[in-house]
Amino acid sequence: MDYQSFFDRKIHDLKKEDRYRVFATLKRKAGFFPQAEYFDEDGNAKEVTVWCSNDYLAMGQNPLVLKAMSDAIMEVGAGAGGTRNISGTTKYHVMLEKEIASLHQKEAALLFTSGYVANEAALSTLLSQLPDCVVFSDAYNHASMIQGIRHSKAEKVIFKHNDVADLEEKLKAYPIEQAKVIAFESVYSMNGAIAPVRDIVALAKKYNALTYLDEVHGVGMYGTHGGGIAEKENLLREIDVIQGTLGKAVGLVGGYIAADKNLIDFIRSYASGFIFTTCLPPAIAAGAQVSLKYIKSTPQLRNIHQANAKELKEKLAQNGIPHWDAPSHIVPVIVGHAQKCKDITDLLLKERNIYIQPINYPTVPRGTERMRLTPTAAHTSAMIDDLVEALTWAWQKMDLPRVPVLSPEIPAKAGIC
Repeated sequence: MDYQSFFDRKIHDLKKEDRYRVFATLKRKAGFFPQAEYFDEDGNAKEVTVWCSNDYLAMGQNPLVLKAMSDAIMEVGAGAGGTRNISGTTKYHVMLEKEIASLHQKEAALLFTSGYVANEAALSTLLSQLPDCVVFSDAYNHASMIQGIRHSKAEKVIFKHNDVADLEEKLKAYPIEQAKVIAFESVYSMNGAIAPVRDIVALAKKYNALTYLDEVHGVGMYGTHGGGIAEKENLLREIDVIQGTLGKAVGLVGGYIAADKNLIDFIRSYASGFIFTTCLPPAIAAGAQVSLKYIKSTPQLRNIHQANAKELKEKLAQNGIPHWDAPSHIVPVIVGHAQKCKDITDLLLKERNIYIQPINYPTVPRGTERMRLTPTAAHTSAMIDDLVEALTWAWQKMDLPRVPVLSPEIPAKAGIC
């Protein structure tokens, strides 16, 4: 086996298909987000405006969060020292889990090192341990959910994206007494769609299924206290398992699940992704707790953010920049061609000091390549104007079609380029 030739060939294949990912070297500037320094291959730096960050509420630079993390480091040091099973658990982790449980109106919560790990560990454990379990998974579910389902080896049934009628038809085919889990997201990160959570909960009750809701793009963003779409719909107590992240609106890193205490204890005791992994540093837990408290008590952050998202969509529409008119804060600008998508983002970075990462296959279907714009609470109207003007300029420079607002329910399979 010629290993190096194999690796070279696989990378060549990605480049040939316009799927090779190039990482930009950025240095965030505390107190100036969404501004950052971009470093080219020669090490030259320039200031850019970031338009694809998941730090939706700019909590990654909040002074209260930074102080909490600094104080924790000075009090207990940098790392946690190992897994919680062997090295012990700190008061910071315990207090953060209580804060998370409170946010989602649940009895308990369990921390993981990332949202991906939380989904993979929780789903694989739950589905593999429940006897004769079948999982019903939304067709657009995140890779971490798909991976957890695969690892469980449970029977899986994929239902059409956000299609309640299709879900019910598939649920009907199984005995009422058989163990079932419906796994879905609240806000879908690549098309900005919001799930019909209330209808799915009703079906779960009707057909005796557990509900597993990924709220990673909803936490902090929706609801009176930032509890997500489930809180906005007054359904927190109706969802069996809520999974979330500390890496987006909370501004740090880590993931979690929240549920009743017996289910949490079950996952804690059986999930290898929790048992055998060094836990988050105490400073992360300390900062996340302060961040969540701030988010819960500061609804104006969500109001500012929603206003910015609305303003961006309106100005894109006015200038004929093709985007999906999604109901959430996520704004997908559709290009429909992998190389052209990268060419646009390269042009914006080089000529207009705007950083956006192109989104290509396999993250999204071929023919729907896009730029995923994520306005934050820290973006200003002037920044929005600058972005829209730059996109209009890029569209003209590359002779791309300017079309009416697109519907996320009708994927542009053949692209618009």
